Amino acid sequence: MAKILLVEDNEMNRDMLARRLQRKGYEVVVAEDGQVAIDRATSEQPDLILMDLSLPVVDGWEATRTLKAQDATQHIPIIALTAHAISDDRDTALECGCDEYDTKPVDMKRLLSKMEKFLDGSA
Repeated sequence: MAKILLVEDNEMNRDMLARRLQRKGYEVVVAEDGQVAIDRATSEQPDLILMDLSLPVVDGWEATRTLKAQDATQHIPIIALTAHAISDDRDTALECGCDEYDTKPVDMKRLLSKMEKFLDGSA
């Protein structure tokens, strides 16, 4: 079973997406801000990270840069999840280290397809 780190500060969005991912067979670990995301990614070693970009404490942009700079976490694929749907944000997310980008509200079928590209069917 693939382990997913879901980084989302909005409790309702976090709970809804976590439940949907668990129903699809994923183990879900959650973080509510960027610093917790860095700590959990380091300790939990998830197979993939879903990273909101607008986060308190440390934003998703900086959390991604930090994770991609650390030997222990640089290999973990990160999919940016954001309500920012303009092309500059997509480019910036990819430049700071995100491996893929998806917009909110989440289209579950599209998101799962992107996730599976990185997980190689390990769910």
